[in-house]
Amino acid sequence: MGNNRAMNPTPPFPIREAHAHIAAHARELAMLNLADCPSREEALERVRAEASRLRAARAPGWLVASGLRPEGWPEARWITRDELDAACPDRPAFVMSFDHHSGCVNRRAFAAAGFEDASPDPAGGVIVRDARGAPTGLLLEEAFNIARRAIPEPTMDEWLEIVARGVTDLASHGFVEVHDLLTLPGQGEVFAKLDRDGRLPIRVLLYAPWDSIEAEFERARRYQTPRVRLAGGKMFADGTLNSRTAWMLSPYRDPHPGMPVGKPMVTPEQIDEAIARCAKLGLHLATHAIGDGAVRAVLDAYARAGGRTLAESELLPGVRGRIEHLELVDERDVPRFAAMGIAASVQPCHLLYDIEVLERALPDRLDRVLPMRELIGAGCVP
Repeated sequence: MGNNRAMNPTPPFPIREAHAHIAAHARELAMLNLADCPSREEALERVRAEASRLRAARAPGWLVASGLRPEGWPEARWITRDELDAACPDRPAFVMSFDHHSGCVNRRAFAAAGFEDASPDPAGGVIVRDARGAPTGLLLEEAFNIARRAIPEPTMDEWLEIVARGVTDLASHGFVEVHDLLTLPGQGEVFAKLDRDGRLPIRVLLYAPWDSIEAEFERARRYQTPRVRLAGGKMFADGTLNSRTAWMLSPYRDPHPGMPVGKPMVTPEQIDEAIARCAKLGLHLATHAIGDGAVRAVLDAYARAGGRTLAESELLPGVRGRIEHLELVDERDVPRFAAMGIAASVQPCHLLYDIEVLERALPDRLDRVLPMRELIGAGCVP
């Protein structure tokens, strides 16, 4: 579920959201929203106004905003560190992209994340630099996550109120069940306490990071309720299209330097390990894979694991694994989903955010964008 807060009519029937980030959605409800900014100048003006408001209120802490999408601006250029310094000079400023895979920081936030101008790229991340080698302020993937983790976390009591607002908002749109596709340690307990207190209006299926799935499985033994269940593990195989980090089979027309086909986030061995660790606990794996290269790598891993020898999901009958988003799928990979019982968890609404980058950066692959009719015709698990 993206960062779209536009008013939508409530459907006349109950619906399920198969891919959301509930805690992040809940926090964003109170953040400065840049999703509808028509230009970089408008985004910077909103940041400048928010910085002035916080200064006048003598409010401590960071300025955090969300919804940034430069591909939708007339000049498809990210906000720079210098521009954020000018708009917000007196506190760390962190401006997240709508897809939570990239963001821009000012110098205070850059330093608070532990980065220096000469810092190397962290494993799985990129500190984007200009032609002179100086950081621009744009952080991708794990570099972005490091900066996000530097923001002070709410207390447990604060989380309860934040998440309560989030699930109430989701229920108001007609959702009866929501799959939380990156449940971090402690969040399962938050959902369970809300349920026990009669404040959880939806059913929640949880997906914890694959590399700590055993620990979450043990915690879930204690906190699970009939409405809060641990369903599986979560892995990121690649990044996103707007960040040019989705892992493609063929190069982008305008890639980041040194990343012609995007950014693989895992090795084949790690995908194998994630599938095996989840299956050992009777869980399935949900893998973020947007580019056709990432989709193929994940399908290859399921083929190595034996496909239909994997246990079906207890909570989602017929599902032995999930691939999330799969915005581009090579035609040779379409029939492999049904053959192995792998669910194609697609979000067609992503086209609203990604259409510009697809036309600009991957014009020769547009025929492979969300081939849903092909997948259905091949018998893919819905």
